[in-house]
Amino acid sequence: MRLFFVKDFLDLVFPRNCLQCGTMLHDYEDNLCMVCKGTLPITSYHLRPYDNDLCDKVRGLTNVGAVMSFLKFTKGGNSQKIMHQLKYRNRPQLAKELGLLYGTILKTNGFEAHWDVIVPVPLHILKQRRRGYNQSEQFGLGIAEILDLRLENRLVRKKFTETQTQKSRLERMDNVDDVFEVKGGFQEKGMSILLVDDVMTTGATLCACANVLLANGTNKVDLVTLAAGE
Repeated sequence: MRLFFVKDFLDLVFPRNCLQCGTMLHDYEDNLCMVCKGTLPITSYHLRPYDNDLCDKVRGLTNVGAVMSFLKFTKGGNSQKIMHQLKYRNRPQLAKELGLLYGTILKTNGFEAHWDVIVPVPLHILKQRRRGYNQSEQFGLGIAEILDLRLENRLVRKKFTETQTQKSRLERMDNVDDVFEVKGGFQEKGMSILLVDDVMTTGATLCACANVLLANGTNKVDLVTLAAGE
């Protein structure tokens, strides 16, 4: 009884609110309310992982297998609001919950034993210190927990690059050329890797990372992002 009283008191003083809409969360809700979960623009790329418009984006730039995304990104939509929360509002727990949700979808659709390890696209060390976390890593941790996989930070971003937001596809490719490298001590040969990022626009960053992994002997690289689209 005392524990319930303490919990009720803490909920009153420090209410738990949905990170998307701000409404008070129920005990069975973590970071998003059921309404916001129900309105997530979830894609169906997991049903056609080797033949979709995301595959077309990276074709000719890298030799990867499946290309998938959890959410469809639209300007002004729920996915953009979520990305804003992750990048500017210090919400690592939201990124992980979204990873748990997508991991469940992947597991349900037969991807449980598809990869050996999950590798997130790295932030530059200065940017990660400023933000406090890597949202791609947190998203990947959620997927890894559901699929019972390891997540390993096998890549390092050795150059601080300018923002990609206003750049063309060719400019984005030039901006990430020779930016990533494999950390010393990791053996990539024969591995099947799921490379995870937060958002895909042209796919330049993901392609650059995938090419580094493949050049170091990785057997197969598949791509997954939290959001992709415009």
